[in-house]
This record gives sequence, C-alpha cells and structure tokens, in this order.
Amino acid sequence: MAAARVFGAYSRALMAAAKGAASGPATAVKTASSKSRANTGFQKLVPVSPQLGKFLGSSQASRSDAIKKVWDYIKLHNLQNPANKKEIFCDEKLKTIFDGKDQVGFTEIARFLSNHFVKSG
Repeated sequence: MAAARVFGAYSRALMAAAKGAASGPATAVKTASSKSRANTGFQKLVPVSPQLGKFLGSSQASRSDAIKKVWDYIKLHNLQNPANKKEIFCDEKLKTIFDGKDQVGFTEIARFLSNHFVKSG
C-alpha cells in the first residue's frame, strides 16, 4: 500500500511536467535552405497553343492560372447548367479550347486544357 502512495506522487509530478511541456509555445523550425524554390509543375509558366493563348491573352501560362481563368470566364458568363452545376455549356469562345464540344463536365476541363500546353522535351 505504501508503494502505491509513492508511485501516485511520482505519477502526478510526471503528468504535471508533461502537461506543461505540451502546452508550451511552439516555435517554427526553418528549413535548411533559405533559397526560394523554382516554379515547377502546376505553377511553372509554359508555352500554350495559339487557341488557348488567344483565350488567356498570353502566349505562356501556368496550368493553375489557365484553369482559374477558364473558371472565372464560366462564372462571369453563367455557363454552368443551373440544374446540374457539374455541366458547363460552351459558348463559341470556349468551343475553341474544348475541341468544339457543346458542353463539358467540370472534371474534363483539365483534360481538355492539357492538350493546349506545349510539351517540353
């Protein structure tokens, strides 16, 4: 019984120390290199096809910027199907970049746009 009292006292002391350490202020750890990373992947500017370049107003664009500008255009011109927001109605300007289709699904947008990014060797 005496051992239980001693263990109980140590247990409370350990728990109090652990609780204080866990609630202490967290410090941010900086990475080893402070250099900025090069834009790669979706943020990298790459040449685009003449059709997409005309739509975007630029001969180079990143994939994320191109998709964002297409969605901005769709929302501005109310081209989403009100009954099914997953469907996009294509006007003449969108048909130029979506292979002449009258409507596309929102999951197909990235696939159609990928055909307009020039592949680099």
